[in-house]
Amino acid sequence: MLVVGGIFVDVKGFAQSQYMPLERNVGEVQVTAGGVCRNVAENLVKLGVEARFASMVDDNALGREVRESLAAMGVGVEHVIEAKKGMGMWLAILDEKGDLAGSISRQPDFSALEAYLDAHGDAVMAAADGVVLEVDTNAAISGRVLSLAKQHGKPVYSIVGNMGVILKHPEYLHDVACFICNEMEAGRLFREDLTQLDPEAMLEALRRGSAVAGIQSMVITMGPQGAVYADNVTGEFGYCPPLDVPVVDTTGAGDAFFSAAVAALMRGEPLSQAVQAGTKLAAQTLQVAGSCAE
Repeated sequence: MLVVGGIFVDVKGFAQSQYMPLERNVGEVQVTAGGVCRNVAENLVKLGVEARFASMVDDNALGREVRESLAAMGVGVEHVIEAKKGMGMWLAILDEKGDLAGSISRQPDFSALEAYLDAHGDAVMAAADGVVLEVDTNAAISGRVLSLAKQHGKPVYSIVGNMGVILKHPEYLHDVACFICNEMEAGRLFREDLTQLDPEAMLEALRRGSAVAGIQSMVITMGPQGAVYADNVTGEFGYCPPLDVPVVDTTGAGDAFFSAAVAALMRGEPLSQAVQAGTKLAAQTLQVAGSCAE
């Protein structure tokens, strides 16, 4: 699996007691390597899927350490290049329940990755069986990857970071095999507020919205309410309830869900089973203070 996306340095603060936004809160601070697609690459190799990462690290000791760490996990890093401002940074605050209370993200400068894919993308794509694409790198990278995947007949599974590119280029979703997002991201795409819907109403909104948007297959995760899914090619649709587990840290659960679902889809499993696999790995991730389950 070829994974195309960014790497971030995650700075997370865990509140020890009730989080007070305007007060000085006591807790723990954790600094780790993260990023949507970095997490996905790690999750995939832990699931036994061969993953090669096309990304960037900073051209310094920290960047090289992140690259070496990925290689030690078994992630293919031959397409992870060094660049100035190659890594982004994500600052997150977790409340006493482990829920995200607020965050700020600084994006990497993706120009070096864009140039690399322009020069080597054809050979990189030819060696892949499928592609995970973080659409919010930039429009040029997403367009290039989708075009190459179409030429080579490789399925693309899309995950989002900030919805910036998708909202400007919704047509990109016509060429993905499956699009997985949360209810807030889906609401921005469908241009309606979905955050108060129950699973039955969410499923109806998904079936309606994905058909209008021309999306082949789509999953909306709903946090503690589970997930709904619809495949507009096979006609399969439904709801998967969540697993009841103690929550330590909610960050990374969506990336875990995506990873396990995509791994199942690549094995040829139907969307319903893929969503169940995603739900299981997300539940495991919720129980650890990090972005990936052990």
